Amino acid sequence: CAAHTLSHTPALIMSFVSGPVWIRVIITQAVCVSVRCYVDDKVSKVAWLNRSNIIFAGEDKWSLDPRVELVTQGQLEYSLRIQKVDVFDEGPYTCSIQTKQQPKTSQVYLIVQVPPVIYKVSDDITVNEGSNVTLTCLASGRPDPSITWRLLNPSAEALDVGEYLEISGIVRSQAGRYECKASNDVSTPDVKYVNVVVNYPPYIKEVRSSETPVGQTGVLHCEASAVPQPEFEWYRDERRSLIYSNNDLSISGSRTLLVVANVTEDDYGNYTCVATNRLGIHNASVFLYKQNQLLKIGDIYT
Repeated sequence: CAAHTLSHTPALIMSFVSGPVWIRVIITQAVCVSVRCYVDDKVSKVAWLNRSNIIFAGEDKWSLDPRVELVTQGQLEYSLRIQKVDVFDEGPYTCSIQTKQQPKTSQVYLIVQVPPVIYKVSDDITVNEGSNVTLTCLASGRPDPSITWRLLNPSAEALDVGEYLEISGIVRSQAGRYECKASNDVSTPDVKYVNVVVNYPPYIKEVRSSETPVGQTGVLHCEASAVPQPEFEWYRDERRSLIYSNNDLSISGSRTLLVVANVTEDDYGNYTCVATNRLGIHNASVFLYKQNQLLKIGDIYT
């Protein structure tokens, strides 16, 4: 225990001060505290008390707590050592002496601090856009920890202070990883995370038509944003476009490509990209049109 004795633990010397001396003790595993009391050779009786309970009377131990021991180095030291200090050790400790003149006492009041620990946090959740969301983060510690929330987007902006984070009508930009941090300046903060997925219907954000000459390969692009991932379909002239052996439909995540190989005159026209998920549907027009060969030749000779 001596190796873990807190260096700032004061000694109680017989020039006793009036009133308690406040000691702040940070509780960690295997930490112990020594409260020192020095006496002189005129003392006839000594004792250690915790509140009104006698811990030691002389060298007789009255406490049943195995963590508590007496330290007597020589005839002048009468100190108390407590191993693995815990919150229930908080309170006043009194070194009491009896001399021929009068009894004297001095007190140390141990204030036990506990690092913050988050003991309950919301599970990861998936909600639909527009829903009301409440995230919970409960922590213990002494003093009571402060709870702060952040959404870990590129700006990592602070959102709120408190155990509960209320989000009314959540939107897709509020999806992501939320950080709950509990701090009380005793040690490093405790941090937990909650992942929030926001479902929303598809929105086609980009399409690219294709200007393709006869006999070449045309590629039509369509990209949508949606959670869950959208499913895609292609239509031609208000009717479902059949994918023949010379056509290739490619889907990669939120993007689809309609590849039309060996384009003929019949392939030119308006195509419709349709993106769907269980929350909705969205479509956009894409065009496969003929390249102006004469314009290109004229450009060459200009």
